[in-house]
Amino acid sequence: MDLHTLSPAPGAVQKKKRVGRGSSSGRGTTAGRGSKGQLSRSGGGKGPGFEGGQTPLARRLPKLPGFRNPFKKVFALVNLDQLQSFAAGAEVGPAELLERGLIGKNLPIKVLGRGELDRALTVKAHAFSSSARAKIEAAGGKVEMLR
Repeated sequence: MDLHTLSPAPGAVQKKKRVGRGSSSGRGTTAGRGSKGQLSRSGGGKGPGFEGGQTPLARRLPKLPGFRNPFKKVFALVNLDQLQSFAAGAEVGPAELLERGLIGKNLPIKVLGRGELDRALTVKAHAFSSSARAKIEAAGGKVEMLR
């Protein structure tokens, strides 16, 4: 089978009904719109937000104050006291943190410096606070940045 031999099934494609093309066509004069009224006019009808005269949802909801930054980076946060549960010498990355339920899916990870770390760990994350980096390296561990 070749692309140039493909065609729709017989009867699947019908010609578009051309309305408003003379009275003998069966769809002349009013072109199927009925007579008079808002819906018979061109551009007639209500917009997509119209709710029958009830105050539309867009006007019922409050305007939130302040500025929302659409480019804000959102991280899954992990603190050093949460890493304390890993065995010494362990490699701690997104898979291990997800397995223990410390982070959710599909967010970059940032390690923060709350708590102390008394064992050497290799920690892989997308970002580190300066205090977390210092404490991990002071405990004999390594910090690896992920992209």
